[in-house]
Amino acid sequence: MFKKILIANRGEIAVRVIRACRELRISPVAIYSDADRDALHVRLSDEAHHIGPAPSSSSYLDFDKVLDAARKSGVEAIHPGYGFLSENYEFARACQDAGLKFIGPSVDSIKLISDKLASRAAVLQAGVPVVPGTDGPLKSLKSGLELAHQIGYPVMLKASAGGGGKGMRLLRSEEEFRLVYETTQNEAQAAFGDATVYLEKYLTRPRHIEIQVLGDLEGNLIYLGERECSIQRRHQKLLEESPAPMVNSHLRRQLGEAAIAVAKVAQYHNAGTVEFIVDVADSENAPAFYFLEMNTRLQVEHPVTELVTGVDLVRQQVQIAAGDQISYQQQDIQIKGCAIECRIYAEDPENNFIPSPGEITTYVEPSGPGIRCDSGVDSGSNVPLEYDPLLLKLLAYDQDRTHTIARMRRALSEFKIGGVSTTIPLFETLLSHPSFLEGHVHTQFIEEQQLTKKIQGNVNEEGITPVIAAAICHFLRKQNLFVTAPSRKSSWKKSEYFPNEFHSR
Repeated sequence: MFKKILIANRGEIAVRVIRACRELRISPVAIYSDADRDALHVRLSDEAHHIGPAPSSSSYLDFDKVLDAARKSGVEAIHPGYGFLSENYEFARACQDAGLKFIGPSVDSIKLISDKLASRAAVLQAGVPVVPGTDGPLKSLKSGLELAHQIGYPVMLKASAGGGGKGMRLLRSEEEFRLVYETTQNEAQAAFGDATVYLEKYLTRPRHIEIQVLGDLEGNLIYLGERECSIQRRHQKLLEESPAPMVNSHLRRQLGEAAIAVAKVAQYHNAGTVEFIVDVADSENAPAFYFLEMNTRLQVEHPVTELVTGVDLVRQQVQIAAGDQISYQQQDIQIKGCAIECRIYAEDPENNFIPSPGEITTYVEPSGPGIRCDSGVDSGSNVPLEYDPLLLKLLAYDQDRTHTIARMRRALSEFKIGGVSTTIPLFETLLSHPSFLEGHVHTQFIEEQQLTKKIQGNVNEEGITPVIAAAICHFLRKQNLFVTAPSRKSSWKKSEYFPNEFHSR
């Protein structure tokens, strides 16, 4: 087992990995930028190394600085968390070349899965269904129009190198297609350094279901049930739960076996997630599902699976990287009870989810039976402008979905966060909505139900006003601070702000 691990991340995920290290009697080492000098993950680590100014391109995304901190601290392994460098095969290779264990899948696995078209082709060969669309890159506007006519509008035009809900355009007509085709290519080139685009059929009210997988270096693979991730904004998740309300044991087994097939074709080891789109409108008795993508890292929502299975996924990650076999066999995995996670962001949901930076003046977490808070902040913490505004993940667990929702509503009512606006009022509204209570959700639920217009009360009585927040956002865009430039060794290209860019779809 490793004696010392560097966590190449920040915020709540860095804190989560630090705690796993403590339980495994491994010394955790943190890194931090100027903006994170007094951050919680820095204070909880055994040692911490400064890696540069606030912009992630000059700190958390800089290969040389991260690896230099690893050498100085004498660690044996690097845990990338999620985001930043976690799905960067060049960084994984750099760790390997430096004699450090990258706690994640192999370089080849990451490289294959990060290419949307290559992974789509590999998955088809494995017999897993994909959303109808192109088998390769679109070669011209003409070929794209012909395919769109064949599969029928609406369609989704996607950047091959995109991710996290970025590089995507929803097209409802030939006229729209003609207007945005070249623009989308240009945006893909600017954001990801690759202008390749492809086409997929757009499912109007699908559910987003993902399967957690674990693989070890001996080739053993298991799946750990599903997570419902349909509650989203801008194609990015807000709330996750397990088990999914509409998934029965038969569909769970089908999805799990498909996820294992995907992991096998990628020769995958460590923790990963295979994401599917489920078309409940296709058939009431047997909904169709399609492979969407695989995330070659730990997911933001991994605690949901931990609560219903009893499996510590971060501990498994570390043990697998150290050469141990998975601690479980497939028959050991049983889904018990229900868990729901609410991602608490420093954002104003009543004003298009604009970020709410500043100092957290009040911070009181809820507690009691079945409540878990994975947080990267406390009272007095600063919420920087430069990073994803995720503060923490609030989780509730109980015997069934009805009781879990009630428990989550109670926990949300107890939470006190002052100084910044948060998404807590949105969740209070969502968890009272009749359709959500019945489990009738889909990826457009927030927009279709206009939930942001139904929020009751003030989002934040102590924090900045919407006018000031809007002014801040305008200033940041003018200063080009809502993009993350690539480090000279990073394969990440510019991507728009709201950096679940680095987190998850």
